[in-house]
Amino acid sequence: MFIYLPPRYLFYFCLFFLTLTGCQQVKPVNQHLSPLPQDPLIQVYFNNSQSSEYQEKYRPKKRLGDNLEQQIIDTISQANSTIDIAIQELRLPRIAQALAEKHQQGVKVRLILENNYSRPWSNFTNTEIQNLDQREQQRYNEFQKFVDINQDNQITPEEINQRDALVIIKNNNIPWIDDTADGSAGSSLMHHKFIVVDNRFIIVTSANFTVSDTSGDFSNSESLGNANNLLKIESTEIASLFTEEFNIMWGDGPGGKPDSKFGLKKPIRQPQIINLIDSQITVNFSPISPTQPWHNSSNGIIGKTLDTAIKNVDLALFVFSDQQIANILKNRHLQKVEIKALIEPQFAYRSYSEALDMMGLALSENCQYEVDNSPWKNPITTVGVPKLASGDLLHHKFAVIDNQTVITGSHNWSEAANNGNDETLLIIKNTKVAAHFQREFNRLYQTITPGLPPKIQSKIDSQISQCPQITTPSSFSYPSSQKINLNTATQKELESLPGVGEKLAQRIIIAREKQKFTSWQDVEKIPGISQNTINKWQEKATFN
Repeated sequence: MFIYLPPRYLFYFCLFFLTLTGCQQVKPVNQHLSPLPQDPLIQVYFNNSQSSEYQEKYRPKKRLGDNLEQQIIDTISQANSTIDIAIQELRLPRIAQALAEKHQQGVKVRLILENNYSRPWSNFTNTEIQNLDQREQQRYNEFQKFVDINQDNQITPEEINQRDALVIIKNNNIPWIDDTADGSAGSSLMHHKFIVVDNRFIIVTSANFTVSDTSGDFSNSESLGNANNLLKIESTEIASLFTEEFNIMWGDGPGGKPDSKFGLKKPIRQPQIINLIDSQITVNFSPISPTQPWHNSSNGIIGKTLDTAIKNVDLALFVFSDQQIANILKNRHLQKVEIKALIEPQFAYRSYSEALDMMGLALSENCQYEVDNSPWKNPITTVGVPKLASGDLLHHKFAVIDNQTVITGSHNWSEAANNGNDETLLIIKNTKVAAHFQREFNRLYQTITPGLPPKIQSKIDSQISQCPQITTPSSFSYPSSQKINLNTATQKELESLPGVGEKLAQRIIIAREKQKFTSWQDVEKIPGISQNTINKWQEKATFN
């Protein structure tokens, strides 16, 4: 007897079966692994690597992992002429001290910060501290404990001068600006995390220069630091691209004209491809206006790269909320590409999270789904959240494709990163580099918690029962009097046209991204669309 199970229930049946067979959970490995070979021009480091260990400088803790702070300091120490740093947040005093020493030696040091993090914590007044939100209050309290070197509950000027990184920067007169230097109240977010030294060495990382992002929360002995990666690249060509980005933001520098450009004020630039000895690296900087074609954006470049996958795609992401990238992954899945995804728990189950799409599920807001929401009809069970040390976050923004291509940088897979923030995106084709990221993904995936927490499942179930008017992706309808614009329509709008299914809608979207339709002849060039099809559409669709 054949029993039909809707996709959502089939998904949980699969999870139940995997749990019974013992295949879903694997105990994490906590042992020293042999180091992987490094490419001489692109070296890769992870603060939770299992192939190295170090003694932390701020806590009495010896642990597995790469010392990201020391990698940064070592790169700074190589500087003979210039150091340019664009970093969202700088709180590590040893990095600030290394910059001060180079500045005193005559090296030209320039620093760009995000305006929300450009003031020393020690400068905050009692009123300002009281007005901080809960998260910032916690961070301030953590700072107090960090600065109190002798732990006597008294913060002295000497301790501030040793531990407050921004005080060290300002005491040593290191030139710096933030994203208000363009005369605005600040860009969407100056989210870059890169360093350029002597127009030769580049550091690109997912980590902010903070204790929590590199080694672990100061007052939490269990914390191992938010999961992050760092790349050290040697290339004058790539360094020049980062210096160009830096100079656009820097303008005349401190006290100069408000000619700095951040966010959407920056000029539109094309992605650049640089070939090294054994590598091909694509470099792109965000943001791009949402009025520009999506395929020209960083998210579009990510989607194009994912669309090359033949065997497997592994994702480790802080945020994943771009629907078009999810649609491309869905098509790859239909082509038998194996997809695994780990998402930071605080973002994995939001209504906008594409993790839900991959699980074949959806959450509504006020009984309404996003118009272009598209849960997978063939969901996968290889989506979930990793189990990390208490207080730590999955802060990566990377994917590994077919064990040979890596997508990484500061760029989260979101609309905000794409259309508002100053971000770095790297696409690296190099099997040695990919092997490092693959090992990190495998480490995290060993602890995966798949599926939904009971609280989220209960919320979905209650929406179904309490929202009789809920607009579901499958039942969404459009007024027959309103013509669908083939150049701007969502996938669901396209699927409402006669004879259009999921795959044909995707072909239409892909075709228009290459070149907008200006005639029905343009539309007819798409495989699967005949003159008879167009005759049926002419009363329902337009391309103007």
